[in-house]
Amino acid sequence: MSLFRTPQVILFSEDVPRAAAFYAGLGFTETFRVPTEGTPIHVDLMLDGYRIGIASVASTRDDHGLDPVPSGQRAAVILWTDDTAAAYATLTAAGAPALAAPHVWLDRLLIAWTADPDGNPVQLVQHLPADAT
Repeated sequence: MSLFRTPQVILFSEDVPRAAAFYAGLGFTETFRVPTEGTPIHVDLMLDGYRIGIASVASTRDDHGLDPVPSGQRAAVILWTDDTAAAYATLTAAGAPALAAPHVWLDRLLIAWTADPDGNPVQLVQHLPADAT
């Protein structure tokens, strides 16, 4: 019997609504919000069984006594796609920072990097056909 279940990643943000809107724009669906009315201090979103949480820096400090780092490359969100180049173009055209243009990696993946509004890298990745390299 496992001691743990239902893993989730929490990203810290100075602007929870902005970060939640970014991930909702990627196809994530909001599953939890506190408080339910007004400015949230925590939002959970899900895509294909993957849950990501956005937690307020202030709430994390005040409610839990932690000192989270609110920006920078602390974690990466990985999103698989059928078309890395199109996904990268769409996100960067919408204002996501371009961190690395689409490039082949390991001779079998096409990868690009953008970032969410808090600076967390977002990797866009697709499998390449065996004869594509």
